[in-house]
Amino acid sequence: MVSTKRRLVILGAGGRDFHNFNVALRGRDDVEVVAFTATQIPGIENRVYPPELAGPHYPKGIPIIPEESLPGFLKLHPADEAVFAYSDVAHEYVMTCASRLLALGLDFRLMGPDSTQVRSVKPVIAVTAIRTGCGKSQTTRKVCGLLRELGSRVVAIRHPMPYGDLVKQGVQRFATVDDLARHECTIEEMEEYEPHIASGTVVYAGVDYEAILRQAEQEADVVVWDGGNNDLSFYKPDLTIVVLDPLRAGHELRYHPGHANFLSADVIVINKIESASREEIETVRRNIREQVPSAIVIDAASPVAVAGSEKIRGRRVLVVEDGPTLTHGGMKFGAGIVAAQKFGAAEIVDPRPYLVGEMAETFRKYPGIGPLLPAMGYGDQQIRDLEATIRNTPCDLVLIATPIDLRRIVKLDKEALRVGYDLEEIGEPKLGTILARFQAETAKHRS
Repeated sequence: MVSTKRRLVILGAGGRDFHNFNVALRGRDDVEVVAFTATQIPGIENRVYPPELAGPHYPKGIPIIPEESLPGFLKLHPADEAVFAYSDVAHEYVMTCASRLLALGLDFRLMGPDSTQVRSVKPVIAVTAIRTGCGKSQTTRKVCGLLRELGSRVVAIRHPMPYGDLVKQGVQRFATVDDLARHECTIEEMEEYEPHIASGTVVYAGVDYEAILRQAEQEADVVVWDGGNNDLSFYKPDLTIVVLDPLRAGHELRYHPGHANFLSADVIVINKIESASREEIETVRRNIREQVPSAIVIDAASPVAVAGSEKIRGRRVLVVEDGPTLTHGGMKFGAGIVAAQKFGAAEIVDPRPYLVGEMAETFRKYPGIGPLLPAMGYGDQQIRDLEATIRNTPCDLVLIATPIDLRRIVKLDKEALRVGYDLEEIGEPKLGTILARFQAETAKHRS
């Protein structure tokens, strides 16, 4: 008997792909997912999406293969349709991928919010962005802090980063720093969770985001979606806040799915105004006026601060920045470079002649990174190679501009200072006013 199931392959990076499957495809009798593909994040391929999460239709789980091996895989395991399910890629990239799959005979699909967003019984505020590295994390922390000041119990649910044992990571709750070790978090995970924990916000993450939401609702008055990359919210939002970066003016129109975030924004935060040119800021404002005229616009900055900044002046400095912002985020610099220049470093030392192991591989994959070091820490080997690269680089001082203090994770043989940055609103309107109005309207509608 010929199978009537439609055979799908889901193109992903260990986040949106799993979510789309869980909420829209798992358990369906008319669909068979033959594989997930993996890209962007090192070391997440050649695994299996486990049967405990995949459900009874998949007693052996679902293979996760490198995206580049898909044509060969399809010769042995034919499919009818490819679902594109990862983020922070140019529109041209998406359609190039579509063309390759169309040439192989497959339909090509993007799954939208109506079929993939989970509804909550609690109010949901989604914080998203148009690219990785816009300042989404500090905006989310600001929103959570303001909501607590308004008397709400707040839980942040972070976009997935399931790099380890997927079964163990089904639902994760982080309330203390000890929870980070208990869940065996990578540097990338700690960078997102630890600042929330330090400010008193409970964080949830994992793989099964409907199960995560149902647990989080038990201890929250308001759920704040803390987006990853420039992905869409996994939950149906009651208020959508989108962060823009004028240092990448125009990217709000050119990247997937950040453009969709931009078009659906209730509130737009134009961040990094202190670092952008007048022309860049005006480009962003013009695009808002033309495409999202109803959005409330907030001007903001992310000023850098360094305890002991006087030690920077006149010294040769190695700058370590947030990894994803420099890799698939495409930024050429971050807060560390800004701090080095602001506080008078004599030289920014180029680490590229001294790269070790997987750090060298990162620069081969992303040759445009330039003379600074991305804090790659998706696994133990990357952490060791990061540590060795820093040790090999001849400098007087290391400037650490990552959301967590790498000095706790990486053994350094040089003096190091940490760069901090938080969202600072400029003028009116302000997030506090918007959130107070949102809280009042939500209470009125739910009473």
